[in-house]
Amino acid sequence: MMGAIAIGVAAGIVAGLLGVGGGVLFVPGLVLFLGLDQHQAEATSLLAIVPVALLGTYRQDRYGNVQRGDALLLGLMSVAGAAGGVALANALSGAFLRDAFAALIMLVAAQLVRRTLATGDQAKKA
Repeated sequence: MMGAIAIGVAAGIVAGLLGVGGGVLFVPGLVLFLGLDQHQAEATSLLAIVPVALLGTYRQDRYGNVQRGDALLLGLMSVAGAAGGVALANALSGAFLRDAFAALIMLVAAQLVRRTLATGDQAKKA
């Protein structure tokens, strides 16, 4: 129980601070600290993200940061994508899902580093 609490608090802080999905921390935390398999961790993360997303969106909207039209479109398309993704995930092995998740996280990290370095180069030129 304490592990789940710690994972939830950490994911909530990171999601609210950086705008990343809590699943970035939920899935590895559930696998590493609570012993869930990859399918269980991903499914549990999907449900756990709902209250985080609702509260985070509410708070960001109060600051005027939410583009409602874009958010609605993203949300509607994500529902369709999630249904297909769940069906596909259940057809794949846990090992493949784990490796695909790790590759996605590495891709996102590489993109962030690339953009940060490009921003730093532009700042030096100014």
